Amino acid sequence: MSRSNPLVWPKMRVIWGYGIAILSVSSALIISRWPPLHLETAPVSLFLCAIMITALFGGVGPGLLATALSSLAFDYYFLFPTYSLAAKPGEMPRLVVFTVSALFVGALSAAQRRATESLKRARDDLKGTVQELQRSHTALQTESLERKHAEEALREAQSDLERVSRVTTMGELTASLAHEVNQPIAAAVTNANTCLRWLALGTPNVEEARAAAMRIVKDGTRAAEIISRVRLLFKKGTPQRELLGVNDILQEMIVLLRSEATRYNVLVRTELAGDLPMVMGDRVQLQQVLMNLMLNGIEAMKDSGGTRELAIKSQRTENEQVLVSVSDTGVGLPLQHADQIFRAFFTTKSQGTGMGLSISRSIVDSHGGRLWAADNSPRGASFCFTLPATLEPKE
Repeated sequence: MSRSNPLVWPKMRVIWGYGIAILSVSSALIISRWPPLHLETAPVSLFLCAIMITALFGGVGPGLLATALSSLAFDYYFLFPTYSLAAKPGEMPRLVVFTVSALFVGALSAAQRRATESLKRARDDLKGTVQELQRSHTALQTESLERKHAEEALREAQSDLERVSRVTTMGELTASLAHEVNQPIAAAVTNANTCLRWLALGTPNVEEARAAAMRIVKDGTRAAEIISRVRLLFKKGTPQRELLGVNDILQEMIVLLRSEATRYNVLVRTELAGDLPMVMGDRVQLQQVLMNLMLNGIEAMKDSGGTRELAIKSQRTENEQVLVSVSDTGVGLPLQHADQIFRAFFTTKSQGTGMGLSISRSIVDSHGGRLWAADNSPRGASFCFTLPATLEPKE
């Protein structure tokens, strides 16, 4: 019969246990009765060994059978008168002591068997638990690796989305940027002609020519800086965190968007605190946030009457943060959509993508800050964000 059969194998074990009882007691009896050995005191030890072996390998039931068979054999073959199971009053104490000893040895052996089986089961359970933990550990490692890859893919996708948003926005500013670059180039051409005229005189005026040449250098540098800032916003790359001055970034974006503000007759007013601490951040990402907020303010005012003013402020808060606000005097926040303006793809503009404010908030959040919107008194809207300051160690 197959050992794999769950119904047959337990029965075979039981039969095998009782077989051990009969075989061990019979062996003890045969050895003790073998004349050449002359074993006078051996029967007790042999029968106890038979009971111990039976209980150890067969369990309680076979151990009790071995005890009963040993008591009967001991009484029949070794207690006077021998070869009789009749009452033997004189030998009764020996029989009782033998039976009690046999039961005690059998109980100890059975207990040892149970302890061994319990230890084996515990070892098997522990082995199964270890294997399960190993499988769980492997699964967790796999899940962690997959999550890491997913996070990397998400960061890359978010970076690509930010870049697409910048490129789209800069594409909309082509006319203003072209005008902003054309101004210093035109000034450089004018100064070059002036320089040539000073040098073409009968007695060249070197000082005036030098001054005109210096203005050419200044105008060329200005045009190059504008182009460099635009190229930086188009550039694709991983975020680079460094110590930054928020006011410097504000000034850069004001210069970059000056022509767009002039195009719609928007007055840009600044109140920049001089004691701002440095912040740790990515320059291009923070430029994108300010560009989105400033362009939204200009967009909100281009069709409104009255004074068009874009107020840009920076200040240091009491809890050592840098606070930046961009306020306009436009149409204000839509009351029915005030809680949705930071949601992705939500927009009130006919040509808007609905990604500017959502991306701006995610950038500010990634820098450890907060971005929110509020009404501007008496009209318009204000967008504010905070960035944690990086305090320089005191010497």
